[in-house]
Formats: sequence, structure tokens, C-alpha cells
Amino acid sequence: MSYPPAVRLPYVESLHGHEIADPYRWLEDAGDPATKTWQAEQDTLWLEHAGRLPWRERLRARLAELGQAGQVTPPVWRGERCFELRRDPGQEHPVVRSGERVVLDPMRLDPTGLTTVDGWEPSPDGELLAYQVSRRGEERAELHVLETGTGRAVDGPIHGCRYSPVAWTSRGDGFFYIRFGQGVYRHLLGEPPERDALVFTAGEGASYGLAMSGCGRWLTVSAAPGASAPNELWLADLTGRELRRVQPAGQAHSVAAVAPDGLLYVLTDRDAPRGRICVADPALPGRWTELVPEDPEAVTTSFTVLEGGTLLVARVRHGLSELDLHDQVSGRRTGGIPLPGSGTAGSLTTRPEGGHEAWFTYTDAVTPPAVWRYDARTGAATRWPAAPGPSAPPDVESRQLTCRSKDGTPVRVVVVARRSWPGGPRPAILTGYGGFGRSLTPAYAADSLAWVEAGGVLAIAGLRGGGEEGEAWHRAGMREHKQNVFDDFAAVARLLVAEGWTTPSQLGLWGESNGGLLVGAMLTQHPDLFGAAVCAAPLLDMVRYEHSGLGRAWRQEYGSAEVPEELAWLLAYSPYHHVEPGTAYPATLFTTAAGDTRVDPMHARKMCAALQWASSGGRPVLLRHESGVGHGARAVSRSIAFAADALAFLAAWTGLSDPPRLAGDADRVDAAAGAQLGAGAPQVVTDGALRQEE
Repeated sequence: MSYPPAVRLPYVESLHGHEIADPYRWLEDAGDPATKTWQAEQDTLWLEHAGRLPWRERLRARLAELGQAGQVTPPVWRGERCFELRRDPGQEHPVVRSGERVVLDPMRLDPTGLTTVDGWEPSPDGELLAYQVSRRGEERAELHVLETGTGRAVDGPIHGCRYSPVAWTSRGDGFFYIRFGQGVYRHLLGEPPERDALVFTAGEGASYGLAMSGCGRWLTVSAAPGASAPNELWLADLTGRELRRVQPAGQAHSVAAVAPDGLLYVLTDRDAPRGRICVADPALPGRWTELVPEDPEAVTTSFTVLEGGTLLVARVRHGLSELDLHDQVSGRRTGGIPLPGSGTAGSLTTRPEGGHEAWFTYTDAVTPPAVWRYDARTGAATRWPAAPGPSAPPDVESRQLTCRSKDGTPVRVVVVARRSWPGGPRPAILTGYGGFGRSLTPAYAADSLAWVEAGGVLAIAGLRGGGEEGEAWHRAGMREHKQNVFDDFAAVARLLVAEGWTTPSQLGLWGESNGGLLVGAMLTQHPDLFGAAVCAAPLLDMVRYEHSGLGRAWRQEYGSAEVPEELAWLLAYSPYHHVEPGTAYPATLFTTAAGDTRVDPMHARKMCAALQWASSGGRPVLLRHESGVGHGARAVSRSIAFAADALAFLAAWTGLSDPPRLAGDADRVDAAAGAQLGAGAPQVVTDGALRQEE
């Protein structure tokens, strides 16, 4: 393949005694005419290649069908009003509903589909809704307020509120919110944002959390110096405006809330890497007593207090969810709630004033997400109103396997495949994340099922650096221990080959963001272990990652090139700095988005140029660039287009058999695409197994 020319400059930077070559530094400037020309030529090259991929149109049509499963969240109660976020078949974005009435629809705000709702919170009486929107994927949210009954605009915009939680005052006349990287502010409705009062700050660049008690008296505030760093925790009594410390900075990851019974509950990994629940008097919030101790094999992820002295506790045991019941006074386990399968339960909600009901979502690799209601009075868990869309294909099943990493650590992987496969190795996709304490748990995803239906295998690895086994598991894969993540992933790849699921030439990798860093490390450390890769929105130049996007906020996770010892950690694995000429690299598709304000597309541009120069194996190295979107949520049609392109690329370069030609294929593709995409709609991956973000 003939690639666009990319000049290799003799640029070398001297940093802490290291001479660091950076021949494609010029590609960091997206506005430079040379970069624009190079990018345009890469776009042409990708489109030419994509147009020849046999599976591309068939996958696009099938993804449109599987995407009809929709999306729904547990109810949010405000008095007798019930709010939910829901996407029905055919909708580009989920909408906020109150009963059957649509309260907020991003397509009404912007018919192009380029505006997304980043967050929403009803007022205590449900009369108002605070919501945040971003445009073209830039995630620079504007905060607005509307009347839920009429849709009339009441307040806003307030700028700089990137994914800020909103904590309404008890009277509904204002709220607390976060200005990104600055601190916690209080806003009174109708007042200009420049008059908003700063009520708490932990210094420049800190990240914050907020939560209000159901009674409106207690506000909890957390602050941390980075995305995965231990946080400090404070409790504010709004009747006296007094701020009390719950936990000092730097000790643990903790969240706290005052429950309807008037007690302060704290979920913390302090002295308990897998989490424990403690309780305190709000007047003395720093004096905890342990209520529910750490489970030695499961990670406690959330809890809620129910009527009748019951704690509902959610845990993840080796990557699979479970729900347990505990006595509110003694902390003793009294029972459990059976789940529909081996999957993921999450998003526990209750009424703010308390009660006997709790709601949660359930999904697994073959089950679309649905909402369940638990009744503490009867002990029964039942489906909340039926989730939209079809059931999963019955021929697909999942199983969990275990292998040993390089240092002997057990690593688990969930494998999803068709039951009816006659046997023998087949094309496979291995995905993982391994960072920021995030757990990969089973979830329904249209892209996953489309691949498995077509005859492929999907494998989802639970790597160190994630949260599958608690905070110690996270720490074992961060900073100076980052190489453990890559060793874990390589061990899983070898397991899939050894047990006959696939072969190296049939194995494809997929990772996004921090997962893209994972794929980049595999490309440079183990190019012989797989045949193809999709490296989406990746971090790849770890010497320069702090200079763009949200890089400075990730120093606690990776380390900093400004510190000599930490630069050595980063250089040891930084993919861009380990590209070797004459290496037969796998077929690789890098993907970027023009509006990405988290991970700068420069990472993919520089790595793509380096691999195109170095690779000797004859397999393509390509770059798919997309305008109008960013790192986060996007329209369903764009998810479908992205997933179809990525899967079709992997299918071609892992040897998936060409799709059977059926009569009327072109008509079916056009009809499915038209129904899902809409005329002129922007064309990204549905939330699920293959898409992960920090």
C-alpha cells in the first residue's frame, strides 16, 4: 500500500538525561497546512479501503437491527413524579421522560444530532430540570434549567460545567454545581453566573463530586487531585453552613451520603481494598464505625438504605455482579437477590425520602438492559416496565475463563461465542481496558453480538489497572506497575490460542482511550500475537500526553514526564517510542474524532505515520478520522457507522468468511440504514463491551 508522505524530522528532545526522538512532532498541530494535507490524504486512503470491505454494509444493516434494543435507566423519583432516560427504537439519542411525556429531547435542541445531553437532575418537587449539553463532541457542557411541564427555558447557560453533578437546594431556588477544574459553586435561579459563589475548592485541576441528602440538609463534597487518586471528603450542614471533614486527602477512595434514617454512611476502601461500609453521626462525621466489613473476594460498589432496617449492597465478584441484603444495625448478611443471569447489575435508585423499593438495571452479554424493582416488604424482584427492543439471539452464550499472567497472577476473561459452532479456531476479537479502577463487566452490545453472529469470538479481559478485584488490583496496574496490564493482556491472548478458540493470525484487538494505549503496547511488544487491531482514540505518546486533552488530570494514573523516575516508567512502554523499522506489524486501524477534548487525535496521527514508515509485513496501517463528534456520547447512527467500519476491518484481516450473498441485500441495507440513520443524519459505537472510556 502506498501511504501519504510524512516527513521524518531529525527532532530529538533531551529530557532528564534521555535523548528522545520525535520525528513526527509536526503532526501535533492539527491546524498546520502540512498536517491538514496529510490528514486529507489519509481520509482518502481509508475510504478507498473501507469501500472494499466485504462485511461493511451487512454489518451496518445488522447493527441497526440489534440496536433496536434501546436504552433505559432506573427511575428517578421526585415526589410522585418519575423521571427516566430512555431511547426507543429509531431514536438517535436517549430522551428524558416523565411518565409518557418527553421533557428533554436533544434532537429537538439540534436536529443535526450533534448535540448530546451530558447530565440531568430534577428539582426536589420535579417542577424544574437542570441539564447539561455539549455540541460536536467537545464535552464543554453548558448548564441550563427548564420547566418540566412546559419545556420553557428558566435559566442558563452556565459554561464550563463538564459532566458536573447538580445538587438542588431543598427549596428548589438554586443548586450547587462544579466548574471544571475550579471548585464547587452555588447558583441562585435567575442570577447571572458571574455572581455565583465559590463555596469549596481544593486547588487548580482537582476533580470534584457532589451529592445532596434526600431531606436537602446535608451536602457531601469530594475532591481529588486526579481521575483515579484518593479523595478528601467533606460534609456540609446547610442549616448552619458548617463544613466538616469526613476524610482527609490522600488516604482512600470514599463516597458518603446521609440516608433517610439520619445517619451518615461511608463506602470506603480505607484499610479495605475491596471496600467496606461504615456509619457515623453527621455531627461527628470523621468518627466512623464499621458496619459491613470487606468481602475478601468481592468488591463492594454501591449500597442503599431501605425501609425495615435493610441495606441493599451491590458487589462485583470476579467481574460478575451480585446483590446482597444486610441488617442495617448489625451489618450481618441476611440474604440475596437472585439476578437473571451472570451479568451486571447497577445504578441502584430509591425515593429520596426513603421507602421499601429499590430499582436497578441488569444486563449481560446476551441480554439487553432492563430495569428491575425490588420490594423489601415482599422480598420479590420483578421487571419494571418492559425494556424496548428484541431479545438476544438464543444461539449465543458466554463463559468465564482464567489464565496466569507473566508473574503468576490469575487473570479472568469472559468469552462470548455461538453454541452451534462446529469446532476449531476462528476469528476473534480480544478487548480490555486496564486503567483508572474501572471494571469491565458483561453488558449487551450490538457490535459484540453482530460479530459473534457472523461467526467470530469475543473475549473481554479483566486486567490489572481496572477495578474488578478492588483498589489493590487497580494499583497493581498503574504508574510504575503499568507493564502488568500489558502482560495480563498478552497472557489472555495466549490462552485463547492455546485452548483452540483462535490463532494469532485470526486474533484481532480492540481498545479505546486507555484501552487504545493497551492496543498500542501490544502492537509494539507482541506484534506476532495477533493479526489485526482497532486502536480508537488512543493514548500513544506517553512522553507528551500531559500537554493536551485531559492529560494533566491523569498523572496520578500514569506518572509525569516532568519527574525523572516517572519519565523512565513512561518511556519503558510508550508505544510511539517503541516502533521498530522492519517489523511485520498487524493490520491496524487508528480512529480519531475531531472534537475529542479528552485524548488529542495527535497520538493516533503520530503513531500511524510511524507504523506506516516502519511496517514490513504488507498489512495496512490506516487512519479513520471523523468530524462532528468527540470522545463521549454520540448519535446512534454514528455509532453504527463506526462499529460497522471497525468490525469490517477486523473481519477482513482476521479471515472471517465473506458474508453470504442473499437476494435483495442492497434493498435491505438501504432500508435498515434509512430507518436507523435518517436522511442526512450524521453517522459511533453503542455503549457496550467494545466501547470503554475513562
